[in-house]
Amino acid sequence: MNMETMISLDKIVKNYYIGSITVEALRSIDIDIKKNEYVAIMGPSGSGKSTLMNLVGALDTPTSGEYILNGTDVSKMDDDRLAEIRNQEIGFIFQTFNLLPRYTALENVMLPLIYAGVSKSERAEKAKHTLEEVGLGDRMDHKPNELSGGQRQRVAVARALVNNPSIILADEPTGNLDSKTSVDIMKLFGQIHERGNTIILVTHEESISRYAHRIIRLLDGEIDKVEINKNPKK
Repeated sequence: MNMETMISLDKIVKNYYIGSITVEALRSIDIDIKKNEYVAIMGPSGSGKSTLMNLVGALDTPTSGEYILNGTDVSKMDDDRLAEIRNQEIGFIFQTFNLLPRYTALENVMLPLIYAGVSKSERAEKAKHTLEEVGLGDRMDHKPNELSGGQRQRVAVARALVNNPSIILADEPTGNLDSKTSVDIMKLFGQIHERGNTIILVTHEESISRYAHRIIRLLDGEIDKVEINKNPKK
């Protein structure tokens, strides 16, 4: 397995300014994540998990420090270039699924391909194939309200995968699911990892973090500790 560094965060600081008050969300974060790693980011509310996720996902830029993604310095990019990086490199999966209610599963999965400029016929073909990969080949024409929570999350996973991103960022992906469905979704994540994707999972659930191979714990905007999980759940 090629273990080259894919993500490198060097002395990352992120401050928010509310009037005259400075909120230090992240304080001098140093993290390297290698290609095909499976990492969980944990920490209590307010520890900086979401801020870190937004920076790694190129949804935001740091106040100071350097963020190198696949050899490219992302830390000083403008919004247009950040959007390009997001579309090419990163697939997002959210707790609330973020599906468009009036669109079918197939149409929801096709959306990132529209932004990527893929032709209409190729969009449909790729989206169908990806839905089949996540076990929803028989639900393509269903709208989100006609699907269970687990099926909706599978649509969201397919949408994240359809552009063949190198990195999957999952923010509390089992937060709205029951325990049995959570296990099914985490098994799907395991299959995605085996395909070669790098997975970064933000969770507050210890049981979910145990699927990851490395756990980074944040506290008050700093790295509290890093744990290697020698026996990840499958």
